[in-house]
Amino acid sequence: MTAFEPPPWARNPHIQTLLGAVVDRRGDLPLIRERMSLADGDFLDLDWLSGIPREGPILLILHGLEGSSRSPYIKRLLRACAEAGWPAVVVHFRGCSGEPNRRERSYHGGETGDLQQVVDLLTARYGPALCAVGYSLGGSVLLKWLGERGARADVVAAAAVSVPFDLASAACRLDRGLSRLYQWVLLRWLKRSLKRKGRRLGYGGLEGLGRLTSFRAFDNAVTAPRHGFADADDYYRRASCLPYLRAITVPTLLVQAEDDPFLMPGTVPDATALSPAIDLTLCPYGGHVGFISGGTPWSPYFWLNDRLRDFFAPYMEASGTGGQKDGVRREAGDR
Repeated sequence: MTAFEPPPWARNPHIQTLLGAVVDRRGDLPLIRERMSLADGDFLDLDWLSGIPREGPILLILHGLEGSSRSPYIKRLLRACAEAGWPAVVVHFRGCSGEPNRRERSYHGGETGDLQQVVDLLTARYGPALCAVGYSLGGSVLLKWLGERGARADVVAAAAVSVPFDLASAACRLDRGLSRLYQWVLLRWLKRSLKRKGRRLGYGGLEGLGRLTSFRAFDNAVTAPRHGFADADDYYRRASCLPYLRAITVPTLLVQAEDDPFLMPGTVPDATALSPAIDLTLCPYGGHVGFISGGTPWSPYFWLNDRLRDFFAPYMEASGTGGQKDGVRREAGDR
């Protein structure tokens, strides 16, 4: 696997982050939606790649905060899976599929119970040969679940990209400098989702949302009380994945950038905090879920999908699935 090296025009973390979040010039893939019932009466929506048999290893994909199967970084991975002939399914966190969920609670960075229910369903149907990848907050959820489960984690391989290992530190970083732009956008989406659900369920108490201008303020007023935490500090302490990393036993790839504008500098855990099962790819550049290695600003090439493809190929193709044993057809600008 070629080491990540950005082109001169993409060495700025904000260019990497913004292009990674918006560029997808090849349109949508056909997906099949399945609604899954949860134990508490709520639901999750699963979006499956269409036209690929659901047999053998299946790649389970977790999006980031307020993401979905429509997020460009998810669509790029789905396209790579389709070209490789890999079965893949996007798991939407509660309320992220385009329809508000039924319960007042939603999802957060440490919510692993819903993921366990998804894994239980898929392993009961298709056997234990699951792989999983999570981006950003979805990566945090995945890593925490892997650590909680240890040897009982029913996946054969996992990967996590641009993970906020310590949620308190990430909230602090997003309230500084140019990173406040990402905080403003994400909070706007969170508030919009909350208001939409409030109208659907008929509950109030949302009048003060406009005053919540930081993640810490939002998590203190909304996330913590709705999910059983005393306050934002209690949520950050109990939900962060960092303390669980040493307990992971499944082969796991981490892809992180030192210039990630969502993370405080120097906060990516070193080898002393990682399980021997974890393979950390730490790049000087890459931004947040960017990792553009070529092309042009209008048609960038995303090295990240090559890295994920190469990592998962031995597991996804172990039982003969995968339409192209050599991996994904490479065309600059298509990832």
